[in-house]
Amino acid sequence: MNTVFATTKERMEKSINSLKYEYNSIRAGRANAAILDRITVDYYGSPTPINQMAAISVPEARVLAIQPWDMSALSLIEKAILASDIGINPSNDGRIIRLVFPALTEERRKQLSKDVSKYAEDAKVAVRQIRRDSIEKIKTMKKNSEITEDDQKYGEEELQKITDDFVKRIDEIAAAKTKEIMEI
Repeated sequence: MNTVFATTKERMEKSINSLKYEYNSIRAGRANAAILDRITVDYYGSPTPINQMAAISVPEARVLAIQPWDMSALSLIEKAILASDIGINPSNDGRIIRLVFPALTEERRKQLSKDVSKYAEDAKVAVRQIRRDSIEKIKTMKKNSEITEDDQKYGEEELQKITDDFVKRIDEIAAAKTKEIMEI
């Protein structure tokens, strides 16, 4: 039964990591290179992440500088950024692409907070689904006479405690991201 707990924790940890990854792509008025993680460039026929084609730096609090190692890729990177959904127009000086992050409006902050809540709720649903799967495994173990009824009850209670801990962590992560977004 300990393997069920270990597997459950591992799967729930992946849900938390996925949530953090989603939150990295939400810009909070500050330049963050993680916003480019999802953007790929069609480079010699294969989709290539920008961070594998260029040096990305943050010269100022609200500016990202992208300097490609291959200058012929500059326009390809610019087109990929324009085609993406990050909502920032790149500025190309022939050597470096700069992304200037505008200060967020109050309306945009509220929308981003809603997105944070939605991602948190999705993560909680995933965690609860993992709990449901694990409870099914324990019930199957009971049905196959591998464990006693008391063990089954203990296992289900333990899975609920694990789930509660992960839901609490999700809430804390979401609250921290919301606070970051609402800062002016």
